[in-house]
Amino acid sequence: MLTAGDAAPDFILPGTDGEVVREFMLAEHTREGPVVLAFYLFDFHPTCTDELCGIQNLGWFEVREDVTVLGISRDSAFSHRAFAREYDIPFPLLTDSDGAVSERYGVRIDELAGHRDVSNRAVFVVDGNTKVRYAWSADDPSTQPDWEAVRAALDEL
Repeated sequence: MLTAGDAAPDFILPGTDGEVVREFMLAEHTREGPVVLAFYLFDFHPTCTDELCGIQNLGWFEVREDVTVLGISRDSAFSHRAFAREYDIPFPLLTDSDGAVSERYGVRIDELAGHRDVSNRAVFVVDGNTKVRYAWSADDPSTQPDWEAVRAALDEL
């Protein structure tokens, strides 16, 4: 897994903001400010729903307009669109359909509950120079990230 200080691999992935399905590029967002990458298991998985809705409830969007959050899983952009609409997720959800981005970030797991090559639950804070400033990965899929540590990493930028 990538750790703080590592270069964050750039990527272009399809995704949705809840309405339009289009491509998203990490480098485009890091030019605007820090990016929080939230890898998650599945759309509509209870723990992932709590995680992504929890990000929304942190209030980062009102306090830090320069922070971009991108959710990433192996599910399709169409599943993401339904998930974003159902739970009013206010940030893009991206599709790592072949697991290549999860692999490059070191968070691809071989199998979970009968599903192969899944993105593990993980959070990375990437600064404007595409350097990882914070990295966390779940040992247990039911655990949540330490959002205060994520906020602290953002506050240092």
